[in-house]
Amino acid sequence: MPENNKQYANTIKGKTGIRRIFNAYGYSLAGLKAACSESAFRQLLWLNGILIVLVFVLDFGILTRMVLIMASFLSWIVELFNTAIEAAVDHTSLAKHPLAKRAKDTASAAQLLTMLLLAILWVLALWRDYLVNWF
Repeated sequence: MPENNKQYANTIKGKTGIRRIFNAYGYSLAGLKAACSESAFRQLLWLNGILIVLVFVLDFGILTRMVLIMASFLSWIVELFNTAIEAAVDHTSLAKHPLAKRAKDTASAAQLLTMLLLAILWVLALWRDYLVNWF
């Protein structure tokens, strides 16, 4: 590692106590700001924001609400990882490479599974609390 990178790493990693907590908070806000520049993340913000409002509008029990809110947050978290992986791969090289494609595709598949989980949980919750009486 070049000397200037070591010095930078030491100034960042050398923080302890409350200073480290404030730095971590700042890095987290910077990460959320960066994610908001991605259209996929903004779409998920809208979708899950609407779903979370619906959780409280509809007459679900507390456990159903908890599960649906957790699923929404999980989709945000997976999208953050997906965005991070894409950025790291693109930083390494923009050249087409099978491993780069595998990393990006796998992260995208994780998001697909998370969205499938979200949809299944919503269908089950709506079925149990609203639709089962119609049939």
